[in-house]
Amino acid sequence: MKKLNKITALAFLVITFLSCFEEKESASAVASNSESETTQEHPKLILTAQGVKNIRAQLGSIPIFDKTLEKVKAEVDAEIVAGIEVPIPKDYSGGYTHSRHKQNWFILQKAGVLYQILDDEKYAKYVKDMLMQYEALYKTLPLHPKTRSYARGKLFWQCLNDSNWLVYVSQAYDCIYNYLSEEERNTLETNLFRPFADHISIGSPQFYQRVHNHSTWGNAAVGMIGLVMNDEELIDRALYGIKDLKLDANKKDDDGGFLNKDGKAGFLANIEEPFSPDGYYNEGPYYQRYAMYPFLVFAEGLHNVKPELKIFEYKDGVLLKSINALLNLSDADGDFFPLNDGQKGMSYYNGSLVTAVDISYHYGNQDPGLLSIAKEQNQVLLDDSGLAVALGIKNGKEKPFNKKSINLSDGPKGAQGGVGILRNKDIELVFKYASQGSSHGHYDKLSYSLYENGEEVIQDYGLARFVNIEQKGGGNYLKENKTWAKQTIAHNTVTQNEVSHYGGKYDIGSQHHPELQYYNFDNEDIQVVSAKENNAYPGTEMLRTMALLSDNDFEKPFMLDIMKVTSKKANQYDFPYYYFGQVIQTNFEYKTPETLKPLGPRNGYQHLFVESMANAKNENSKFTWMNNQKFYTLTTLTNNKDELLFTRIGANDPEFNLRRDPGLLLRRKNTKNTIFVSVIETHGSYSPITESAVNSKSNMSELKVVYNSEDYTAIKLTHVNGKVQLFITVNRETSKEKKHNLKIDNKNYEWSGSYYFE
Repeated sequence: MKKLNKITALAFLVITFLSCFEEKESASAVASNSESETTQEHPKLILTAQGVKNIRAQLGSIPIFDKTLEKVKAEVDAEIVAGIEVPIPKDYSGGYTHSRHKQNWFILQKAGVLYQILDDEKYAKYVKDMLMQYEALYKTLPLHPKTRSYARGKLFWQCLNDSNWLVYVSQAYDCIYNYLSEEERNTLETNLFRPFADHISIGSPQFYQRVHNHSTWGNAAVGMIGLVMNDEELIDRALYGIKDLKLDANKKDDDGGFLNKDGKAGFLANIEEPFSPDGYYNEGPYYQRYAMYPFLVFAEGLHNVKPELKIFEYKDGVLLKSINALLNLSDADGDFFPLNDGQKGMSYYNGSLVTAVDISYHYGNQDPGLLSIAKEQNQVLLDDSGLAVALGIKNGKEKPFNKKSINLSDGPKGAQGGVGILRNKDIELVFKYASQGSSHGHYDKLSYSLYENGEEVIQDYGLARFVNIEQKGGGNYLKENKTWAKQTIAHNTVTQNEVSHYGGKYDIGSQHHPELQYYNFDNEDIQVVSAKENNAYPGTEMLRTMALLSDNDFEKPFMLDIMKVTSKKANQYDFPYYYFGQVIQTNFEYKTPETLKPLGPRNGYQHLFVESMANAKNENSKFTWMNNQKFYTLTTLTNNKDELLFTRIGANDPEFNLRRDPGLLLRRKNTKNTIFVSVIETHGSYSPITESAVNSKSNMSELKVVYNSEDYTAIKLTHVNGKVQLFITVNRETSKEKKHNLKIDNKNYEWSGSYYFE
C-alpha cells in the first residue's frame, strides 16, 4: 500500500511537472510572439541582432569600420590582460577611483560590442565577471563619501556620473544578455541594475525630476536599462518622469537650477523644453555636445525596441535637426563656439559627435556632408549606424559639409532670442542674443565673438574650470566661474554702472530674453543680424546690429558693429574688446601706472587689472594689434570725454585659476542715450623669416554717425583712399517687404527691407 502510494505520488509529480512544462512552453511561446512584435531579441538597443549579421558579412571590406574595430579590440584586450579592478569609491572627478570606474564603463560597452561582432566568448566572460564584481560592491555601498554634490551618487560623487555609467553599461548588458543564465540575470537585475536605476531617479528627485542635461543622462540611464530588462515601469519613468512625486519646487541646487515647478520632467520634456525648432539647445553647444550622447543613444534604443513611439519624429524631428545645428555651432577647425559655460577646444572630434554624426546619417536623410565629417573623425560607431556611414564612405558618397551663415532660434517655440552666425570667406562672427541658457548661462546679452579661419580674434572667455583635473577644485567649476566668467564685463557687450545684466540673478535672467530684430544673409557680401534687449537693466534698451561686409578696398571682410543704448537716466557704460596678441599702434596716448590695481570691487571688475589709461582725443580711436603673424585694427567712435583702458584678466586670483588675457575697454560716463560704433578689420601679415610686414595698416579712415533716430541709424564709412560707403539699419519696422525713404545730407535714400548699404 505504501509502495502504491509512492508510485501514485511519483506519477502525480510527473504529471505536475509535465503540466508545468507545457504551461512554461505556452508562456514562452506567448512571450516569444510578444517579443517578436516589439523587437525583443538581444542585442536590441544600439547594436541589433540584424545589424550584427550585416556587420559580420562586411568585415574586412569596410576600411574605416575595420580600423575602428582593430583599435577598440587592442584597447579592450589590454584591459583584459591587466585584469579587472572595481575599487571602493572615494574621489572627485579626476581622482583615481573616479577615473577607474569611468574607464570601466567605456571598456564594458566596448567589450560587449566585441563579443557580438567577433563572437569571441572571452569578451562576454570579461563583461560578466566585471558586472558580478559591481553587483557584489554596489549592494554594500552607502552614498559617495564626497558631499559637495546636490545629488550624490554611489559609485561617483554625483548622480550624473552614476548615470553615465549606467547608460554605457546597459549597452554591455544588452550585448551579453543571452550569454548569461537566467539566474545570473536575476542576480544582476535584482542587486545592481534595478537599485541603481531607483537611486538615480526615485532616490534623487532633485537630480532626476528636472529639465537639464544632468536629468537627460538620468532619464536615458533608467530608460535604457529598462529597455534591456523589458521593464515597462522604468521605461515609463524615463519617458515621463516620476509620477505623484511631491517636491520643494523652490529648492535651488548648487548647479544653479531649480526643481521643475510645473512638473515637467522625463526624457520627452527634456526634448520639448531645451531645444528650439531649429535644434539649438539652450545651455549652449558645449553642453549640447555632452547631452547629445544620451539623447541619441536612448532615442536609438527606443526606435529599435519601441518603434511605435516614432521618437526621431518627435517635435518635428528636432533631435536630428539639433545635430546639424550643433555642427554649425563650430568654427573652421570644428571647435565649438564657447557660448555660456563652454570649454575651449571641445570639438566635433569628441566621441559624442561621432555618435551624433553616425546616427544622424543613418536615421536622417543620409546627408553626404556628414560623411566628410565622419571621414575627418576617422572612426565610426561599431553598430548599425556606424556600418551605414562606413559603407557610405567606402562607396565614395561623401561631399563637403559647407557651413554658411545661419540664424538659430532659442526657446521651445523659437521665440526666446537666438544665435546668429555670420560667415564671409574666412571670417566668422558669432552674435549671441539667446535666453539665459539654464544654470549654465552667462549674463552676456547681445555679446559676440569674432574668428578668422578658426582662430579667435575677439574672444568669449568660456568657462572657468579645469575639467577632470583633480588638482584644480576636484576638476569641477571654480568659484571664478561665477565671479568672472559668467559676469557681463567678461564678455564683449555693454555693462552699465558696473552691474551685470539682470543684476547677475539667475531667476531674473530666466524670465527674460533678447528679441530678434532681423537677419539677412541673402547677399554673400553683406551678412547682417540685429537684436534688442529691454530687460537687462530697468529703464534701458540696448539695440545691437552687427554685419560682415566685403569691399574691394579691404583685403578681407570687415565687421561693423552698431550698439545703440537708450536709457531713462544717465549711466556709466563699459564696452570691452577682448583681443589676443601684441599692441602695435594706437592713435591715443596712454599712461601705464606704477602699480597694477583692479578696475573695481565686484561683478567681475575685481578680476581686471588696469595696465594703462588714456583719454580719447579723436572722434575715432584706433588700435592695431598683431596675433599669429596677422594684423587687426579696431576703429571705434569716441568723444573727448571717453576713457580707454588696457586691461588684463587675473586680479584677485591668487591660485591662478584665470587666464591672463588682455582687453581694451571703452568707458563712457554720465551719459543717458548713446551709440557705440566700431569696425574691426583683419589685414596683412608678418613673416619672421623674411622680416617683412605686408598691409599692416588700416584701410578705414573714419566712422561717423550721420543719422540716428528711433526708426533709423546711418553710419558713414570713409576708406583711406577717400571712398565713402553708407550703412543704414532699420530700428523698428524691419520686414523685408517694408519700403523706406530717408533723407540724409539733402540726399534721398529709398530701399525695401531691414538695411541699406552702398
